[in-house]
Amino acid sequence: MLSAVLAAGDTVSTTLGVVQTVLEYLGTVAFAVSGAFAAGRKQMDLVGVVVLGSAVAVGGGTVRDLLLGELPVFWVTEPTFLLVGAATALAVVPLARTRTLDLLQRLRIIEVSDAAGMALFVVIGTNVAIDSGADGVSAAVVGVVAGVGGGVIRDVLANRLPEVLSNAQFYATAALVGAAAYLGLLQPDVPAEVAFWVPIVIILAIRLLALRLGWGMPTFTVPDGREPRNRS
Repeated sequence: MLSAVLAAGDTVSTTLGVVQTVLEYLGTVAFAVSGAFAAGRKQMDLVGVVVLGSAVAVGGGTVRDLLLGELPVFWVTEPTFLLVGAATALAVVPLARTRTLDLLQRLRIIEVSDAAGMALFVVIGTNVAIDSGADGVSAAVVGVVAGVGGGVIRDVLANRLPEVLSNAQFYATAALVGAAAYLGLLQPDVPAEVAFWVPIVIILAIRLLALRLGWGMPTFTVPDGREPRNRS
């Protein structure tokens, strides 16, 4: 069973090589824009914009590689991803003075791009984990971390509570469902294209419906004055 899963994972990588690379760069751009926006909201200087945009762009993949012991991390040997993230973040600065970004925000293009990037990196991260010898559960966790890690790094550097923990919308949940779907589709009789695209569509659909309809996890609130006391 494991050999079949590994073979399927290799098939995904080889069959969808060019398309996957293009989508990785698109995801990198989407996350870099998200990081640059966060830097702008915090009124950071240009260095802060570049650092935050780049960190978000490659953050999920970096954490993925560290968890799997894949050193050096991917952008050290493929610095193009880091350069694309930095250039995209800088490009946001002049665009912010035009109506382009306002239009993108009104049409929720940035949120859609972020969701698509997250979906892609979840599937790629899960696949990379499988190729590294991880079992199903560990691979799914690594995939989720790869998908949401950049956003967590963005929020931490911007001194905000990570959105994935607090926005009460399906984010990490969508990533986990997609990773599980990908693992379930890694069967010898399932075409590699189906195994790759179906989980991405599932994640994207859940995320966009959550944004549109306000779906999400219930929030937990402790009323003031009811915090547990230390009785020691």
